[in-house]
Amino acid sequence: MNQNYKIALITGITGQDGSYLTELLLEKNYAVWGIIRRSSSINTQRIDHLYSNNNLYLRYGDLSDACSINNIIMEIIKFYGENGIERLEIYNLGAMSHVKVSYEMPEYSANVDGIGTLRLLEIIRNSTIVDKIRFYQASTSELYGKVQEIPQTETTPFYPRSPYGVAKLYAFWIVKNYREAYNLFACNGILYNHESPRRGPTFVTKKITNELNKIINEEIEYMTLGNINAKRDWGHAKDYVEGMWRMLQVDKPDDYILATNKNYSVKEFVEIAFKLKGIDLLWKGTGVDEIGYDALSNKTRIIISEKYFRPAEVDELLGDYSKAKRELGWEPKYTFEELVKEMIKHT
Repeated sequence: MNQNYKIALITGITGQDGSYLTELLLEKNYAVWGIIRRSSSINTQRIDHLYSNNNLYLRYGDLSDACSINNIIMEIIKFYGENGIERLEIYNLGAMSHVKVSYEMPEYSANVDGIGTLRLLEIIRNSTIVDKIRFYQASTSELYGKVQEIPQTETTPFYPRSPYGVAKLYAFWIVKNYREAYNLFACNGILYNHESPRRGPTFVTKKITNELNKIINEEIEYMTLGNINAKRDWGHAKDYVEGMWRMLQVDKPDDYILATNKNYSVKEFVEIAFKLKGIDLLWKGTGVDEIGYDALSNKTRIIISEKYFRPAEVDELLGDYSKAKRELGWEPKYTFEELVKEMIKHT
């Protein structure tokens, strides 16, 4: 075992961001410890290809269970010894991350996304290696919700519009509070929508690419969507995990937006995706009566259902990543079109 290891602990390691971050950190010769939430079905597909790496350690735990998290951090300290740890970077990516589902599970969302962050901070504050720990909190553009200005910066007032957004707002402020009250190295990354082929199937971008493939294969005739006029600032998860890492490499902790400074509607995402498969979409009707149809065959391919609308909609998100570019040297590499193309290719 090497002395003075750089170690990372990742909650949510089995998710989209967790898997890409794990790859990045292993390439940088970190020892990576990942926390897996127990499930009755196998949920490790995104990191299965990394199992043979001797620098990857996986443990069961849950953000709703402080004891499990504390035991893992104590195990890490015992494994390397306090003097053998150069730095322990903790990336809190675990969350109940589906906005619409948070309306159906508001208490659970608050417990995991909000209080779960507090549990981690308390464990860090009371750790014997507190001065060696750097903490990253996965914050979100959903904090801005009913946006007060366009584009949003780190100083734009927050106005969350879902239980998920409100829980993440608590997490944002408790991180800031512990940073200032206890001098913890703790950062919030306010990340705008970031996608990839590893995106979960219930998210709209992945739903579009999956169901487009089914349409092409004649498994279904059309897909059903919600608010296709909602605009989002979409980037690639690979770019964003590098930004997370960069936030923990600077001398002073702070909060940063990661975005692309461009936004597109869900309708534009759909049009580009279909175009890549050789289908030109035309539209007719308005609101829930709007449909998208194949310009060549005249077949209906998109219908709208109120079932997929949120109780409180977030109409437009657009982030300004100038601070991250200036202080971290970070900027996105993938274009929107490249992102959609990759998701289509790997569906």
